[in-house]
Amino acid sequence: MSSDSNKRPDYSMDSFLVHGAMRDEHWDYASHVIPPITASTAFRLASTERGAAGFATFASPEHTGPGKSPIYIYERLAEPTVALLEHQFAELEGTKSATAFASGMAAISGVMLAVCKAGDDIVAHKTIYGCTYSLFTTWLPRFGMPVQFGDFRDVESIRSLIKPTTRVLYFETPANPTLDIIDVQAVAALAKEINASRPKAEALYVVVDNTFATPYCQRPATLGADVVVHSLTKNCMGFGTDMAGLAAHPLELHSAIRMVRKDFGGAVASRAAWNIHVYGISTLAIRMQRQNKSALEVAKYLEAHPQVKKVFYPGLESHAGHEVAKRQMCGFDGEFAPGLMVYFELAGEPAVAYEGAKRFMDHVANNSYCLTLAVSLGNTKTLIEAPALMTHSAYDPESAAKAGMSVAGIRLSIGLENPQDIIRDLESGFGAM
Repeated sequence: MSSDSNKRPDYSMDSFLVHGAMRDEHWDYASHVIPPITASTAFRLASTERGAAGFATFASPEHTGPGKSPIYIYERLAEPTVALLEHQFAELEGTKSATAFASGMAAISGVMLAVCKAGDDIVAHKTIYGCTYSLFTTWLPRFGMPVQFGDFRDVESIRSLIKPTTRVLYFETPANPTLDIIDVQAVAALAKEINASRPKAEALYVVVDNTFATPYCQRPATLGADVVVHSLTKNCMGFGTDMAGLAAHPLELHSAIRMVRKDFGGAVASRAAWNIHVYGISTLAIRMQRQNKSALEVAKYLEAHPQVKKVFYPGLESHAGHEVAKRQMCGFDGEFAPGLMVYFELAGEPAVAYEGAKRFMDHVANNSYCLTLAVSLGNTKTLIEAPALMTHSAYDPESAAKAGMSVAGIRLSIGLENPQDIIRDLESGFGAM
């Protein structure tokens, strides 16, 4: 590929994960084997005129969008290492622009504040990450942005929740932690139908959290979603060493989302962006291929275990969303890629199962080699946790039950270990019950 090309080369996405662009408008690194990293929070300006122009054109897609050369001023506004990461994710997700944040929650908050104003509302799937649920039920209402919850697996049931003031349809697929599968195309079609009778200023946006799947397994924007958000801390980093988030979005939201990041201070550090770009993204495909395969093997083991009541994994034919998942969760080669997350519930009456779950988890925490009791996910190491008691504790018991979460529910994030060793440690945990 010639070094003067700033377009994605005509190679597979697997190779693009490793190499990215040889050059882009943010930084020419054709002579570098590894992309460079900035080490300054402020940038030298040749004149007051250039400085004034930088502030005047900041976040303007006409001046700083894809294909443009921005004037760098200060790291919180924009900087080239972060821009490399954003450029690659826009390509991976199939959007015109992308904005990186300090965390996944900063990205979600940034999108909501960019799209909604006081008096607008949001409709969300009933089962979402605990901190997102806390944002939606505690903080956004304080800004005059109430949130309603429904079951997005039944798209027509969502129609009745949408009001003239609704600006966002928000969901995760697969959902955290129960792995509900939402038909992205169906939700996007509903939004398109509603938008046909709305002025552009009152458009309804479909926002999808793609953290569980990653762009390797699923690309919601190609299925009709408007905005795709990620906690890059998870699968996309892969090693659990850096925290960041990202929103992939259309150009029409470029300015608003970047202004929110600037004013609310949710910028990602250049070092974290560099690590994710260089280490995480380049290994994403090979990691996900191994983890997808292992997750299916572990899920089949759990499904056959007498102490397990139910297993939720999109790769199993028993999963209610299996057929939808097969249609929309596909790797770059078109093969079914159901992900690395597994959720299962222990058998028995709730009180008995709950006590069994505690014994199981405590045994794992103190005796397992391959299973680590810890929150987060997408790590090279297999992580295990009890969502209703940990990551999703923002849900009260009644809301958790409506969201399909059990106190005896256990979430697994499958790592790179030999799957038989993971199963060996699970079997030891069952023995301790």
